[in-house]
Amino acid sequence: MQNKYLTVTALTEYIKQKFIRDRHLQSVMLKGEISNYYFHQNSGHMYLTIKDNKSQIRAVMFRGENQLLKFKPENGMQVLIEGKVDIYEERGQYQLYIHKMQPDGIGALFLAFEQMKEKLQLKGYFELERKRSIPLYPKHIGIVTSRDGAAVKDILTTIKRRNPYVQLTVIPTVVQGLQAAKSIANSIKMANELNIFDVLIVGRGGGSIEDLWGFNEELVAEAIFYSNIPIISAVGHDTDITISDYVADVRAITPTAAGELVVQKWDSIRDNLQQKKQQFKYNFQSIINKKSEKLTRYKSAYAFHLPQQLINKNKYDINQHRLLISKNIKNKLSQQKQIFLFMERQLKSFRPERQINTAKNQLTQISELLNRNMIQKIEKQQQRLNDYIEKLLLLNPLEIMKRGYAIPYKENKIIKSVEEVVENDRINVRLVNGQLNCRVEEIERVDIVD
Repeated sequence: MQNKYLTVTALTEYIKQKFIRDRHLQSVMLKGEISNYYFHQNSGHMYLTIKDNKSQIRAVMFRGENQLLKFKPENGMQVLIEGKVDIYEERGQYQLYIHKMQPDGIGALFLAFEQMKEKLQLKGYFELERKRSIPLYPKHIGIVTSRDGAAVKDILTTIKRRNPYVQLTVIPTVVQGLQAAKSIANSIKMANELNIFDVLIVGRGGGSIEDLWGFNEELVAEAIFYSNIPIISAVGHDTDITISDYVADVRAITPTAAGELVVQKWDSIRDNLQQKKQQFKYNFQSIINKKSEKLTRYKSAYAFHLPQQLINKNKYDINQHRLLISKNIKNKLSQQKQIFLFMERQLKSFRPERQINTAKNQLTQISELLNRNMIQKIEKQQQRLNDYIEKLLLLNPLEIMKRGYAIPYKENKIIKSVEEVVENDRINVRLVNGQLNCRVEEIERVDIVD
């Protein structure tokens, strides 16, 4: 009879085999809304619910498959899904195993681009205040791109045509495919570590959005953002916009345009230098002419024609200043002498020895007065002390007992009232020179009138 009952595991396995054999459940194309989305940080798996207005199904997208997603799933997003339906045996529930997923009604890459753009904008990667200007006359330019692409040829040809004296170094880089983002970021970091470049051109030729996607990855954006070298982004054609364009210091609409931006034409530089040379010669000659005119004016001045008169005039001025200084010194000495005599008379009028004797007499009188006051104070305090001693002696119980009084005790407590004893109680009576041990034979109560 027991053999008719299945175990839970057996039933679950039976149902699982039903799902596996049903080819319709092994290849499901589903659309719906994402809810309860959760990304497990340790495993990298995505757990979510796909629902419509009436039903829902639990779903999972494992790490190996969700790594290929170009966008980040979010709650409330409408998606198109390809996968299979199977049994999750541990819980005995069916769920959807997702192989592919894309947004419904909008391209996955476009959505991923907008999500990345919003994320980096909030982090401040696009702020204009942090962007640097490109050096006007760079000596050494680094080019981060593929060695075999058309872009590198366009950049090299354009720069060499405009200025053949600039040093160029191509940093070979993978710019398409799954390894592109890592390769671009590493090339930018390596260029910074070399510390030999004045400016970097980072880019490639045109292509589809998938071909250009490496320049939309966060890894590349971070490398550009933290670069110490100014960067020109030159990706694709003028209609191609990438995240790198937003982060870079300058965006060139094409690689060729980057070559035109990064260097000035040598002819223009030469013409500009020639103009500056002519301007310098003109300015220098103008200064010489002005100095010559000034020198001519000095030569024709009064001082150069009558030098002896000028010397005589200066001698007269010097003598006048000498006489004035001598007069001032004599006046100052006379004033100081008068002050000294006045202070001497003042000092003699004070007669310090008299003041000292007077002060000694006053000090003697004050000392005698203090001694008398102190003796009187001590005598007064001594009298008060004697009074206190007499009062204490009067209050001393021993003195009272000398006059014939006694103090009764019961169990070492003074008896103050007849209510504190009863007949036959043993009590002690303290006298001035000893103690009596007594027994109470009779108690007589006396009313005390206040």
